[in-house]
Amino acid sequence: MTVSSIAPAVRAARRLSPLTVRTIYCLSREITFQAHSRSKQCPRLGARRWESTGTESPPAGGHLPSISTSKILRSTREAALRTPGIKWLDEDGTSPLQNTIGGRETRKMNVYQAVRDAMSVVLAKDDTAIVFGEDVAFGGVFRCTMGLAEEFGRERVFNTPLSEQGIAGFGIGVAAMGQTAIAEIQFADYIFPAFDQLVNEAAKYRYRSGGQFNVGRLTVRTPTMSVGHGGLYHSQSPEGFFMGASGLKIVIPRSPIQAKGLLLASIRDPNPVIFMEPKILYRSAIEQVPIDDFELPLGRAEVLAAGADLTLLTWGTPVYHCEAALSLLAKPPASLAPLVPETARHASVEFIDLRTILPWDIETVVESVQRTGRLVIVHEACRTAGVGAEIAAEVQSKALLKLQAPVRRVTAWDTPAGLQFEKFIIPDSIRILDAMLETLAF
Repeated sequence: MTVSSIAPAVRAARRLSPLTVRTIYCLSREITFQAHSRSKQCPRLGARRWESTGTESPPAGGHLPSISTSKILRSTREAALRTPGIKWLDEDGTSPLQNTIGGRETRKMNVYQAVRDAMSVVLAKDDTAIVFGEDVAFGGVFRCTMGLAEEFGRERVFNTPLSEQGIAGFGIGVAAMGQTAIAEIQFADYIFPAFDQLVNEAAKYRYRSGGQFNVGRLTVRTPTMSVGHGGLYHSQSPEGFFMGASGLKIVIPRSPIQAKGLLLASIRDPNPVIFMEPKILYRSAIEQVPIDDFELPLGRAEVLAAGADLTLLTWGTPVYHCEAALSLLAKPPASLAPLVPETARHASVEFIDLRTILPWDIETVVESVQRTGRLVIVHEACRTAGVGAEIAAEVQSKALLKLQAPVRRVTAWDTPAGLQFEKFIIPDSIRILDAMLETLAF
């Protein structure tokens, strides 16, 4: 018995939940494995079946797109220099924006190298800029500040005590005095002790002074999202906790080019920004990144693929899970083929990376949903009161009569990040595929 014979019977009895699909898929693999073991013990019984179904071995990386093989990443100089929305800045930072790409160069970088490059640009151009946090003078736990202390001096790149509240408070004071403060909270999971400083001080500083003072030159960098084995205190996605903090901006990049361009824009933005970097992408996402100074726009989502039947919205690491789910939708493997109707395989899906979580790009998302009539939101944070809930509420208030199906959210379960089986808690390509199928079939 295989998934081909199990799945149709179950689907006929009741609609499948994501966990049911995964259970069926895993069960079928176990049954197939056991059958294969029996065939080895009884060659005459199993030889005919296994010889008749023999296929070429899959590639080492599998058939699905992974981060390393993603088509979203810009692996050539030409593609990198033509990144949508890119704005080039002259060497002195005061001349008009440059639109030409001739003569510009790129270098192969991963995300942590791109983040380091962005901070290097700022430190070189802005004499008031400082970088500080736990272990940053040593390069940081993810190596994002490697060599900056040696290059720019330990009075500008320095370690702090293990006090997130102190780091945020110090950054607010430095920014209030007119300097550029780039703070690092070592993990986003540890940002909660700094919550009061960020929400009650940084976010409200301009408002409570009647516009006389601000801390817009404060940027707080922090690694976020799951890494596969981070457990309770190293795999959280806390962006949703800041959604009500008017005065802050929240940015989450998906790739090296995005990380450099959005970080440079965040540092120079006249508002305090929390810049969350998906930690699993630090080394796995690699692109050709322009070595010049450039920015990408804050508050603007990027449409990665145009579509007409469904809008798929996400940010950060789940961008690549969504890409894999789209591949499963268009070309499902034999084990999942019975679960994917032929009509659904030709669905036109509009794929959007939100990038800026606060303030999020309402116009782009609503316009897309008004055309497609369907919306699936994917994020790694828990479901209850997550960013997806706010987006769903806003979309339904502005595009209710255009919706052909309820807005669907694919999120982590409302549990702490697991000490074991972390990948079963966060959204994966199977759960995203299931959500798209149910939304298209509604």
